This record gives sequence, C-alpha cells and structure tokens, in this order.
Amino acid sequence: MIEFFPNTKIFLEIGPVSITWYAVLIMTGAIIAFVISKRNLLKVGYKADDIDDIFIGSLLSGFAGARIWYILFFDFKQYLKDPMMIFKIWEGGLAIQGGLIAGAIFCYFYMKRKRINFVQAADLILPNVLIAQAIGRWGNFMNQEAFGGVVSESFFNGFPTFIKDMMFINGNYHHPTFLYESVANIVGWILIVLVLKRFSRIKRGDLTFAYLMWYGATRFFIEGLRTDSLYFFNIRIAQLISVIFLLVGLFGYLGGFQKIIGKPKPIILWDFDGTLGNTQELIIKTFKKVFEIHKPDYNLSDEEVRSFLGPTLEDTFKKHFDADRVDAIIDEYREINIAMHADYVTEMEHATEVLTALKNDGYRMGIVSNKQTASLMVGVELLEMQDFFEVVLGSDLFSPEKPDPAGIDLALEQMNVDKGGVIYIGDTPSDIIAGQRAGSFTIGYVFDKMREKELRETNPNRVIDDLREVQEILKEDHEWTITMM
Repeated sequence: MIEFFPNTKIFLEIGPVSITWYAVLIMTGAIIAFVISKRNLLKVGYKADDIDDIFIGSLLSGFAGARIWYILFFDFKQYLKDPMMIFKIWEGGLAIQGGLIAGAIFCYFYMKRKRINFVQAADLILPNVLIAQAIGRWGNFMNQEAFGGVVSESFFNGFPTFIKDMMFINGNYHHPTFLYESVANIVGWILIVLVLKRFSRIKRGDLTFAYLMWYGATRFFIEGLRTDSLYFFNIRIAQLISVIFLLVGLFGYLGGFQKIIGKPKPIILWDFDGTLGNTQELIIKTFKKVFEIHKPDYNLSDEEVRSFLGPTLEDTFKKHFDADRVDAIIDEYREINIAMHADYVTEMEHATEVLTALKNDGYRMGIVSNKQTASLMVGVELLEMQDFFEVVLGSDLFSPEKPDPAGIDLALEQMNVDKGGVIYIGDTPSDIIAGQRAGSFTIGYVFDKMREKELRETNPNRVIDDLREVQEILKEDHEWTITMM
C-alpha cells in the first residue's frame, strides 16, 4: 500500500518502507546546489564526469562525516551500547559542520588527483551549499528538532500557522531556529553570489572565504538560541567551529593566505602558425601547389585563398575535393609543406625576445597546434624555439582538434598542472574558442588585419597586435581563467 504524508515526518510510505521528509528535503537541497555548481564548473572547462564524481563522493562522505560528528559529540557512549542506532539517519542526527569538513577533505584529494584547482572549484561550489543548507533545515522542522528555547505564544503573531503549530513541542512554544538559519542561508547566498560576485572585483578564494565568514557568523549566533547543541568540554562545538570558520574566512578574504603562500605564475600555452611562426606565405603557397597538381585549371580567388588560413586541412579540402580523396591530398599537402619550410617560415616579430623574457621570469610554456607534430617541430626547430617549451603538441597527439580543448587539456596533463591558471594565445577563432572551453584566459594575436574582426567576435580576454603586450598583460592582477560565472 502506498500512502503519501501519513504524518508530519513521513513523505511517502510504501508498505513497511518509509521515505521521510528529512531525507527528501536534504536530497532536494543537495541536488539544487549540485545543478548550479555543475553549470559553473562546466563553464570554466571542467569535465562533466569529474563534476558528477565530486558530487557523489562529497555527498556520501558528507553524510558519513555529518553522522560521525553527531555521534561523537552527542552521546557517544549510548551509540556504543546500541551500534544499530548509528544507521538510523532517518531519525535525524546529522551535524552539518562535520559533513562540510568530510566533504572538503574528499574534494581536496579527489581534485588533486584529477588536477582540478581546489580553491577555484570551492569558489564555484561552496556558496551554493547555502541553498542546500537552507532547504535541509526544513527537514529539521518536519522532525521537530533543531529548535530554540521556550517563547510565548504571542511570539508567533505574524508567523504562518503551520510554523507556530510545529513549534509547539513538549507543551511549549519554541524559537524556530531552523527558520532563522534557513533564511540567513538564503540571504547569504544572495549576498555572495548575486551581489559580491557580480558587483565587486573578487580574487580567487574570496567566495569561499565569504561563505566561511557568513556561515560562521550566522551559525554562531543561532546556535546560542538552540537547546540541542552538541558540547565539547562545556563548549558548544558548533559555535567553536563557527568561530574557526569565521576567522579563517576573514584571514583569507583579507589576503592573508596569499601573502603566506604567494600567487603562482600562470601556465602559458601558445598556438604556433600565425602566433609565433609567420607561416602565412608557406600555407598559401602549399595550398596553391596542391591545387596546381590536382586542379590545374581551377583559378583560386583571393577570398578562397584567405579562407585557407585557420580551418583544419580536412575542413578545407572537403570543400574542394571528393571525400574519398581528402586523406591522400592532406598527406601530400604535408609533404610539400615540410619541404618548403626553410624558404617560407619566419619568426613573428619580437617572438624570440618575448619567449626569452618569459622563460627568464620563470614562466612555464607549451605549444598546442592543429598542425601535425612532425611538421610543427620542423618549424619550431627552424626558428630555434624548442628550448622555450616543456611540451609541443600537434593534432596527431590529441583528438578532437581545436576548437575542442583536448590539446590544451593534454598539455596541462603532461605538465602536471591544473586548469586554475592558464593563458592560451592564438590568432584564430578556433584557438580562442578552444582556450575558452578549457577555462583559460585567452589572448587573441592579430597578425592579419583582414582577420581581426572574426577574431574579436570570439571575445578573447585580450586582443593584441604586438607580442610584447603579453608581458604587460602579465603585470596585471588576474586569476588567469575565464570570468567566473
């Protein structure tokens, strides 16, 4: 037999199995926070599978941590006498601070293994936990727990009747502390996400520290009204942890941790053709040579010639040749292209000067190109640039090609760094889009003024026409990622 709402604690009863409001509300809050956080993390380049794993792992570890925390500080001896009570979570008995600590520990180690920047991810997740906490407190309401001291009936004048009725417990009316904290959490989310993040110039960690300060302060005062606090040597453990949260948040928000740890330099990844190496004449002459061989009577227009600059070889040749011939023509193009490198590849103005200065300043660099690695290395070595880069990746080493971020992701994996601070510099829309999809700070380099408009339309973080401007941009105070959403 199925029955909805048989009493105030039960949401659904299916025979002997009951699903409580407590469970429904906690899971509802967790899912809403997850959906918002996932959207944020996807926008800065993290993978959906990793985000799902973070949610599941932090949820399970958070539940375990919240339960263990409650057991340790509520009545540990009683649980030892009857261990089966440990598993009766539906009766209540979760301490959110223990859950936060356990969830954070899981996230730290998981993110370190997956090369996810912990502080960046925390900024995009933690403020949304306030929504989960706000909804979860209504689970306490349905269980008639987490209430405060005795108040008069007149205290509830103006309150909805259902709140007043549920706060009549053991013959007295009580402070609806669940409601105070639920409202405070919603207000906190609005202030952090809709005000602080949008109307102030935040630095990495600020949203995390703002969460710690807000939750620490509000929980400290609300905990003082509650009658069911957990104690540690006559100290309300929730208030003690709240003070720690508040102090850590304040210290971090004022820049204390950054002064101690310092701010790491960003990783700089470059495209090659049209960015470091001037290969425009080489590319055009190679295409013309291919057309002379395979379509000798075809007259290429200036517009068609310019269209060869940027897209992949496959995309270009499919427009002009039968699909079954494209692979062979691409192979022929590459042979011709490599043979002509020495005559037509030159350095972009100031490229070696800028690379030398960056390397001397301690910046780690790499190249990610849609060109095949063998052909790419011919150009890099011809210009004697190989010593500047830790990785040089052509499209035969990753798939799909740009504008997919696979090449950037592989470069960061091989350099053993996370996405938390990366600059990608390129000259085509596909370069900028790939950088954005990887969560990178993007710089569009304008070498060909005829192509500037389409480059700007991709909205890179910066557009430059002199490579020396990169050094000036690096002097600015950025987090070296796309704008946090």
